[in-house]
Amino acid sequence: MENTLQLVRNIIPPLSSTKHKGQDGRIGVVGGCQEYTGAPYFAAISALKVGADLSHVFCASAAAPVIKAYSPELIVHPVLFAEGGNEGLSSNKTFRALSSDSPSAVDEVEKWLPRLHALVVGPGLGRDDVLLRNVQGILEASKARDIPVVIDADGLWLVAQQPALIQGYQKAVLTPNHMEFSRLYDAVLRGPVDSDDRHGSVLRLSQALGNVTVVQKGERDILSNGQQVLVCSQEGSSRRCGGQGDLLSGSLGVLVHWALLAGPEKTNGSSPLLVAAFGACSLTRQCNHQAFQKHGRSTTTSDMIAEVGAAFRKLFET
Repeated sequence: MENTLQLVRNIIPPLSSTKHKGQDGRIGVVGGCQEYTGAPYFAAISALKVGADLSHVFCASAAAPVIKAYSPELIVHPVLFAEGGNEGLSSNKTFRALSSDSPSAVDEVEKWLPRLHALVVGPGLGRDDVLLRNVQGILEASKARDIPVVIDADGLWLVAQQPALIQGYQKAVLTPNHMEFSRLYDAVLRGPVDSDDRHGSVLRLSQALGNVTVVQKGERDILSNGQQVLVCSQEGSSRRCGGQGDLLSGSLGVLVHWALLAGPEKTNGSSPLLVAAFGACSLTRQCNHQAFQKHGRSTTTSDMIAEVGAAFRKLFET
C-alpha cells in the first residue's frame, strides 16, 4: 500500500503561482438527466476539490438548472438530448432559457473536447435510448482525440451492451461495482464471475477488453490493467450511502490526467492509469473514513466531499 501511495504522490503536480488557470486540469463530466442530478454534481465538484482548475458538466437540459443551483463553481452545458426531457416543464421560463437539447449533442460536446484533459462518462446518465446513442458518439469522438475517459454507472451499462466501444482503448478506466462488474463480465466473457477469485476475474476482464484498466469496487477495491493487479484496502467505513462512486470517478478523472502528464518515469514503470486509480480509491476510502468518524450512520456523500482536502493532505502531502 505505502509503496503505491508513494507513486501517487509522485504524479501530483506542485502548486505554483506561475501556473495559469486550466493547467492543472480541465475535466468534463457527461451525465445528468431529469431524474438524476446529484451524481454529475458529486463527480464534477470532487474533481475541483482534488485540484482540477475547471470542471464542466454536459447534461440533459432538464438537469442543468438544478446542477447550476448546486454550485456556481461548475460550468454546465445543457446539451445532451433525451426524449421526453422537456415534458411538463415548458411553462418554466428559466428552464426554456437554459434548454438547448438537440440531436447534435455529439457536435456540441465535441467542440469542447480540445479543451478537456479527461472525460468522466456516466454519473446520473440514465438509460434513455437517444441519450445513450449520443454518449456513444461522444465516446467515439473522445477516442479519436486520444482523451482519457473514466466510465461509471450507466456509462457501464452502455459498455456492457457494446463492449467494442472501449475495446483496446487503453486510456479508458472502468469503475464497476459488484452488479455492474457481473454484467460486464458476462457480456464480454460470456459466463458468470468466479466469486472465489476476484483478482483473477478482474484480470481476465481487463485482458478480454484489450488491457483496459478495470476497478472493481467492493470491500476491497481490485484494480487491473490486464498485466498487474493491485488491491486497495485503505480503511473506509461500513457506511454505503449513494454517491461515493461519483466521488471516485470525479477524482479519478483528475488523477488520470496528472498521471499521464507525469509519465511512467514518475510511476516507476507501473501503468499511470493504474496508479491514478489506486490514488482515487484510496482517497475515496479515506474521505469515507473521516466523514464516518464525525457523522456515523448519518454520513452522506456531501459529508465525504467536505473531507476531500484533509484526506488528500493526509494521504498525499504528509
